[in-house]
Amino acid sequence: MAVNEAPRISRQFSLCMVMEAIVHCGPISRASIAKQTGLSKQTISEIARQLEEDGWIRETGRTQGHVGRSAVTYEIVPDAACIATVDLGGTKVRAAIADLSCQVLAEVTEPTDARGGVHVISQIARLCREAAAHNNIPYERLRMAVVGVPGVPDQERGRIVMSPNVTGFETLDVRAALAAELGVEIVLENDVNLAAIGEHWIGSVAGVDDLAYIAIGTGIGAGLMVGGDLVRGFGNAAGELGFLPFGTDPFEAESLKVGALERVTGTVGIRRRYRELSGHELDVPGIFDALGAGDVHARQVLDETARYVARAVAAICAITNPGKVVLGGSIGSRRELVERVRDLLPLCFPSPVELDVSELGSRVAIVGGAAVGLTHLHSTLFAGGVPGAEISLPPAKVVKLVEAAQ
Repeated sequence: MAVNEAPRISRQFSLCMVMEAIVHCGPISRASIAKQTGLSKQTISEIARQLEEDGWIRETGRTQGHVGRSAVTYEIVPDAACIATVDLGGTKVRAAIADLSCQVLAEVTEPTDARGGVHVISQIARLCREAAAHNNIPYERLRMAVVGVPGVPDQERGRIVMSPNVTGFETLDVRAALAAELGVEIVLENDVNLAAIGEHWIGSVAGVDDLAYIAIGTGIGAGLMVGGDLVRGFGNAAGELGFLPFGTDPFEAESLKVGALERVTGTVGIRRRYRELSGHELDVPGIFDALGAGDVHARQVLDETARYVARAVAAICAITNPGKVVLGGSIGSRRELVERVRDLLPLCFPSPVELDVSELGSRVAIVGGAAVGLTHLHSTLFAGGVPGAEISLPPAKVVKLVEAAQ
């Protein structure tokens, strides 16, 4: 290390410590920052002045009710910089804005453009702009976008593979196309990985470092954490549960495209099985309604689906031994399915499995995207590229979902 580098690195660590105290505890006085960080009041005053001049923090008032002189307090300027967080699904796409105070602002959502490819790229870019406008955020303050996708991001080429529910992404440089549309840095991540990150940040398994999040909806997939880190695997395809080789014949051509397990546990498979048994066509919510009305065919479909899901959970538990398993997604979060899976697990796995339902619901990937984006943004803005200089995120605040006009 060069001699003249030491003061800069020390200063960067100090800046991160001051910002972390303000992000977590603002409004906060310099005396309180000093108590938390161990930094001198002079150092804190110099850093606070710099941050205030640069527009990252602001004076918010003075402390009251204490003996002696009142003290100036500081808080972060929430919208000084923001990120977009997007959850792209086979049926819906959601976009939200997250600010520096870790507030996930109101989302906009609409059906995914069925044409796929560049049409979905344009849709995502439009929704990001609409989310910013809806929350009165000047678009030029957007620094990056984190996009959760239903497939495996090819980080070298920017395309998305193993994504049968959104067409046209396997041959398209999705990252470059989005960057051109939005004019900001783009991070692509598997949507269920983002869900696992969201649950680990503020969900039902917050702080549990060994967990599995299983999403069941249009398809089925898992986000796996071991020791607090995502399990990605070679090629980033870890957790693609749809391709577990049971449920249907894994050697059939359709199984290579969609996945043997996904063919029976996703929306299309559940609807197909009900049609085979009853001779009638129902959507998945209708099948759950029929179950409640005592429909024997609906009961058989959900019993069979639960057995497949229980086998998938057991397979994960045999490999990663998670402390908790969380079920989510439009199908996976249904009580009727969760209860069946919970009852079946002791019959196919010898150790107890703690099974929860996602508390974040449809927002879970949006929240995970906010965690990824804000961590990156804070590092970019305040760590100055110094290894180890970082700002931990406080619990997020999530504003109510807003549905876009259909």
